[in-house]
Amino acid sequence: MDHAANVRPAGPRTAESPADPASGTQRNDDWEADDSSPVIQVLEKIRAEVAGLSGGRVADYIPELAHADPGLFGVAAVSAHGRSYCVGDADYAFTLQSISKPFVYAIAVEQLGLDVVHEHVGAEPSGEPFNAISLDERGRPENPMINAGAIVTTSLVENSEPGKRFERIRSVLSEFAGRELEVDEDVYRSETETGHRNRALGYLSLAGGVLVGSVEDAVQDYFRQCALSVTVRDLAVMAATLAVGGVNPVTGEQVVSQRTARHTLSIMSSCGMYDRAGEWGLRVGIPAKSGVSGGILAAAPGAFGVGVFSPPLDDAGNSVRGVAALERLSDDYDLHMLQMPAEPPSPMHSVTRDGTRLEVRLRGEIDFLAAEQVVSRLAEAIDDSRVKSVSVALERVSGLSDAARGLLAAELTELADAGVDATVSDPRGVREP
Repeated sequence: MDHAANVRPAGPRTAESPADPASGTQRNDDWEADDSSPVIQVLEKIRAEVAGLSGGRVADYIPELAHADPGLFGVAAVSAHGRSYCVGDADYAFTLQSISKPFVYAIAVEQLGLDVVHEHVGAEPSGEPFNAISLDERGRPENPMINAGAIVTTSLVENSEPGKRFERIRSVLSEFAGRELEVDEDVYRSETETGHRNRALGYLSLAGGVLVGSVEDAVQDYFRQCALSVTVRDLAVMAATLAVGGVNPVTGEQVVSQRTARHTLSIMSSCGMYDRAGEWGLRVGIPAKSGVSGGILAAAPGAFGVGVFSPPLDDAGNSVRGVAALERLSDDYDLHMLQMPAEPPSPMHSVTRDGTRLEVRLRGEIDFLAAEQVVSRLAEAIDDSRVKSVSVALERVSGLSDAARGLLAAELTELADAGVDATVSDPRGVREP
């Protein structure tokens, strides 16, 4: 699989203003940073450091692949707030290839639910090449990031009109990218003519009872999704959409649910880089997916989406310069998902005591760990007989997770049972589920 990579300049793209995730409206500032931006300078520095790497080969096992210019190298990043930063060959178009897999998986999970999808495909790293015959003891492909699993995942996508499954896939992937994506017909034809191994994988999955419908229909739609044409800017927007919980930070559109985005990032973390997934997790630690066109998409949760493109590949099918660039970005700028802060950030904006009254003002996004700090501080009032009333102010709180909401409610009940008058100021309504 992972098919051909015809590289050509992309069509014009409108520079929309980024969405404000808090309001769902478009901001007025330009969404692409200029060359003076410190983030641009960071990306330029990394690009310059790895541009001279000469290892790897442009994939040529399908004729169209061989046309890619090995010197092309682009990097793009999109922030959680929709700001875009691009360097190098950021406007060249290439085909998604295997980078389409996590997004089609997300469509299937959103439509059918996690348990149904994983009745048909596993969730374990295969430790084998992307096109291996890799089935588990139940006859399922090992995961949805290898070819066999991706073909099955494609077969699961539902559409209200028969024969229109690919249009559903293209439409949703376009929502992830924030613009209409089109098929590179030359690449699609080339893959159709030579993709016999993928057909064989489809028939093995059909024999195992996990592929739904016609093998040829599923394989053709799979070829088409892999032949969708993108730029590194598109990859970065798509990655950022997963990184911020399924909301496209440029358009403000909710593409998939937060839970589906989390499931997708989880699969990318363990299976996205083929048989190099373990080393990738160790050295880079950002959920990612590569494709043999030379693209890599990486989604740093809550922070950035990153796209890189450089056609020469290592022997696992991953871009040599792309891997090196993302390793430097992760290492130098603390984007590894297991990077630990020096100390947990405090959710307390202020804690004041006025006679018998304790006032706690909270800030930011309150999750389970932050709520544990809050309830521990409030519990001290029960042990202090001088405290007769407690006030909790949520004006500066941007959100409460369900777990945090439950902990806070339980602690307020504890205070009331202990005879402490507890009140909550919540003008933004963040306590409402």
